[in-house]
Parts: sequence; C-alpha cells; structure tokens
Amino acid sequence: MTRPVLDEAQIHPAIREAVARHHADTLREVQDAIARNAVVVVGMAQNPFCGKARKALAAAGVPFQYLEYGSYFSAWRQRNALKMWTGWPTLPMVFVKGQLVGGANDLARLLDSGEIQRLLT
Repeated sequence: MTRPVLDEAQIHPAIREAVARHHADTLREVQDAIARNAVVVVGMAQNPFCGKARKALAAAGVPFQYLEYGSYFSAWRQRNALKMWTGWPTLPMVFVKGQLVGGANDLARLLDSGEIQRLLT
C-alpha cells in the first residue's frame, strides 16, 4: 500500500522550490542521524511518550541517538516538516536501521516481542 502524496505535477512550478526546501536542514539532520545510528528517536520536550520511548530503549540496553525539536511551545514548524516527510502524525518517531517503526507504543511492542533484536541484526 502506498500512502498518498501530492504529485509534483500538481504543485505549481513557482512554489516547487519552496516546498522542496521546507525545513530541509531539519530533514537532513534526521536523515544523517538515521544513516549513522542503528536506532534514532525523534522527539520533543514535555512529551511523555518521547521519554517513555527513551526509557524503554535504555532499559533494554539498546543504544540510540535522540534528536529533540522544541516543545509544545516551539519548533512546531520543524516537527510539521518531519511529519510531512514521514507521514507519521505523532512524536516520537522511532527509526530502526533506517526504517520508521512508529512511536512509543509501537516500540514497546517490538521490545516485548523481541522483534527489535531481529531488526538490529
């Protein structure tokens, strides 16, 4: 199943560059972290689910890189760019070996089932 994304032809040429550059630095930062680390958690301050994901990984002894973008009061545009890029509507965003595996509850299921170890090998 492919998620719907607006076709490039449906974006007026005058704004295509602005769409492509929308917080490109943030996207590059996350993409670079994903390329360098087996597990990456993208989160924000004050969100209890981001803390839950980090604590679960630490308790399981799984090393990870954490990237934080603002709080409920800041950096929402950066987080929005990440949500548009991934299609994932909430934080945290957890990546394992370059693959988005979901959020804190999805990560908990992977840890509980042992699937995380299979993904990491």
